[in-house]
Parts: sequence; C-alpha cells; structure tokens
Amino acid sequence: MLAVLLTGQAMASMDGSIVSVAAQTIRAELHADGAAIQLVVSGYLLTTGVLLVTCARIGDLIGHRRAFLLGLAWFTAASLLCGLAPGPAALVAARVAQGMGAALLTPQIFSLIQLHHEGAARRRAIGLYSMVLALGVALGQVVGGLVAGADLFGLSWRPVFLINVPVGVAVLLAGPRVLPRTRTAGGARLDPAGVAVLTVAMTALTVPLIFGREQGWPAWAWLSLAGGAALLAAFARYESRARNPLLDPAALRPAGVKPGLAACWIVMGCYTVFLLTLTLHLQSALGYSPLLAGLAFVPYAVGFGTLSLTWSRYPRRLQAALPVAGPVAFAAGAVLLALLLRDRWEPVTAVPLLLLAGAGHAAGYSPLIARITTLVEPRLASAVSALNATGPVLAGVTAVAGLGSVYFAAPASADGLLRVVAAVAALLAVGASCAARVAVAARARRALADD
Repeated sequence: MLAVLLTGQAMASMDGSIVSVAAQTIRAELHADGAAIQLVVSGYLLTTGVLLVTCARIGDLIGHRRAFLLGLAWFTAASLLCGLAPGPAALVAARVAQGMGAALLTPQIFSLIQLHHEGAARRRAIGLYSMVLALGVALGQVVGGLVAGADLFGLSWRPVFLINVPVGVAVLLAGPRVLPRTRTAGGARLDPAGVAVLTVAMTALTVPLIFGREQGWPAWAWLSLAGGAALLAAFARYESRARNPLLDPAALRPAGVKPGLAACWIVMGCYTVFLLTLTLHLQSALGYSPLLAGLAFVPYAVGFGTLSLTWSRYPRRLQAALPVAGPVAFAAGAVLLALLLRDRWEPVTAVPLLLLAGAGHAAGYSPLIARITTLVEPRLASAVSALNATGPVLAGVTAVAGLGSVYFAAPASADGLLRVVAAVAALLAVGASCAARVAVAARARRALADD
C-alpha cells in the first residue's frame, strides 16, 4: 500500500521541478516564447494549488481509493500528452491537465495513511511520506538533468515527461490489488458555491505570486492579491455555516492544530526558497551546471531522509522536542553555509552543514504533522490532508515570490543569498515558536486525560 501511494506522490512532487532543467531545450525546439515557457513551468503548480482542497473533498465523496486511482490515471495520460506535444500551446494545456491529475491524487495519499495506520505504524508511514513530499522537488531537478542530458532515443526533452507513463501504468495495475476500500461520506455533496469562491480566491492569490516578480510587481498583481485574500476570508466565513463544507472548520478547532500547521507550512516554504536561491547561487556565481547544482543537495536529502526514517524510534521525550529543535537546526545549517561558502564551495564544509539543515527540516515537519493527525478526528482526515497539501504550496510560492525578489534585488549573488538566509532564519524562529505552542497544547491534553 505505501509503495503504491508514495510512488504516486513522488511522481507528482517531482513533476513540479523536473521540467525546469529542460526549459531552455524545450524553448529552442518548440520555438516557444518566454511566456509559454513560464506557463509550462508554472502552470502545473498553479493548477495543483488551486484545486487541492476541492479534490481532497472529492475523495470523501467517491472514496479515497477511487479518487487516487482516477487522479493517477489522469496524471499518467497527461504526461503522455506532454511528451507528445507538437507545440507550445499543446504542452501548456497538457501541463495544466497534469496539474489536475496531481491535485486529485495527492490529497488522497495522506488521507489513506491517516485512516489506515495507527500509532507507531502511522508515524513510520508519515516519515516516509514526508521524505517523498519534501525531496521530490530536489530529486526532480536531478532526474530532469539526467534524463534531458542523456537524450534518450534521440527524444531530447520528451522523456522528462514520458518517464511517468510506464511508472504510472505499473502503479495503476498494482493499486486496485493493494489499496484498501474506503467509505464515502454518506449524504454529503460537493458544495458548488464553496468550490467557486475557493477556486477564484486561490487563483487570485497564486497567479500574482507565480508571475508577479517576473513582471516587476505591476498594479494588477497587488490588486489580485488583495482580492484573493478578501475572498479567502469570505470563504472561511461561508464554510463555518455551510451544510456540506468543502473544508470542514472543525479540523482547526482542537488546541494546537493551527500553530502546528503554521509551523509545517513555514518549514516547507523556507525549504523551497532555500533550495531555489542556493541553486541559483551555485550556477550564477560559482559556475555549476544545473545538474551539478542539483547533485550538491544530495547531503541535504541524506540528512532529511535519515531523520524521516528514524525519528519514530526515538524516545518519546526526544520525539516531542524535535519539532522545536528542527527549525533551529535548519536555520543554523543554512546560515553557516551562506556565511562560510558564499564565495567558494568546499564539500568538506558543505556536506555536514547540508546534513544538519536537511535533518532539521525533517525534524521540524514529520513529527509535527504526525502529532497533528492525533489531535483531529478520523472523519476529518481529508480536511487535514487538504490543509497539509495546500499550505506548503502557498508557503512555497509566497516565499519564492517575496524572498526571490530580495535575492534578485541584491547587488551580487552572495549578498542575495545572505539576505535570503537571514530572512529564512527569522521565519524558522517563528516556526519553532509555533511548534512550542503545539507541545504546550499536547501537555494540557494529556493532563486533562489523566484527570
């Protein structure tokens, strides 16, 4: 079951970044302009972010198993269309279709883990899930560079997408045999008004975050952000009174859930912008190729993966301390890396610092999201899944839009890297504070249970 689910998650996560390495080749061969290439790269992320909450709710209505398989089939077919695209317009349309498939399959993964694992088994499953979720972006860059550079069968960039097809077919054949059937929410319906308001709100928020910086933050971007925020607030008020809420607000009521999710989103957003700016610095200032810049993150992946796979076996007191200590370790590794290696990359120094940052990232996310699942009733699994999927996407694009502008505005790449890392460290301190509030809420909950 986990192998099937996490393979689907890996495919969806990697396709958010796998195309970036091949973007210039696609532009040359398809004679695409800059706007088309930007849509090829960002259209997937935009579509996924807009639809995640709605698709999580669809899992309640038709069953998480069925929604996962339908999403995976859609994603696989769209990947084939991407690989066969004859021109820029067809490729953009196929990338949007890919994003729709990813939005349908990914929320079901966390829901199925919550509903069919308990205790230590759930903690181990969430550790694996977290590893795939976080490292998919970095692995996408590495795999994209390897596949595009190999020019498999003389197909240039096309195997970047076509590689999903045999993997997707294999998972689709295995899925019906191993995935458990889930109950549907009897009598519940998809609320069209809620879907409409949320879709417009998310579109209004994500479009300027993705495209605003490239266009110099014009007036329409700020108006769109303000309108999106207002619509999101209206959606929250509407959901509190809706008969069939798209995102049940009851999932946010238990003490500790809100600050816990905020901490998770902060850590994931900081990772996204740290990955981007350090990759840009390695290429623009230190002369690394895109592939070598991606490979430089291998120690980070090792640190993240090691802690993700082992934290559930640590003593309970250490497990409880990880969500607070993790962001601090992440910040320390990132700051030291920027200070010591901004002018010259020395693996002897870089490797342990990246290991520390990666382990800190895992400590700040995996144990915390596992604890949040214990605070919320099982019937609200899809709501937690939607929040866990949508929050990091919004946090990532917001961090890249805001701190990416800080990086590009700096007089030199090294200065930009330092400024971004300083901001990341400040945000991670806020994340650690939020995680500490979860620990306080958990202790209060235990004390009440004992009484």
